[in-house]
Amino acid sequence: MRADLMAGLRKFIKAEKLTQAKAAGTLGVRQSRVSDLIGGKWEKFRPEMLITLATRAGTRVSLRTAA
Repeated sequence: MRADLMAGLRKFIKAEKLTQAKAAGTLGVRQSRVSDLIGGKWEKFRPEMLITLATRAGTRVSLRTAA
C-alpha cells in the first residue's frame, strides 16, 4: 500500500511538472520530505501520512481488502 501511494504521488509531481519546492507547498510539507518521497524512502512515511498527502494532491484514496 505504501509503495502504491508513493508511486501515485511521484506520478502526480511529475505530471504537474512541479519542482520539489512547489510540490512541498502543494502538499504542505518541507522540501526534504518531498525529496524523501521522490527518493522512495518508504520507511520514513506512515501510511496515514501518505494518504493525507495523496488527498492534498487531489487524489481519491480507497482501500480494498482481499480474502
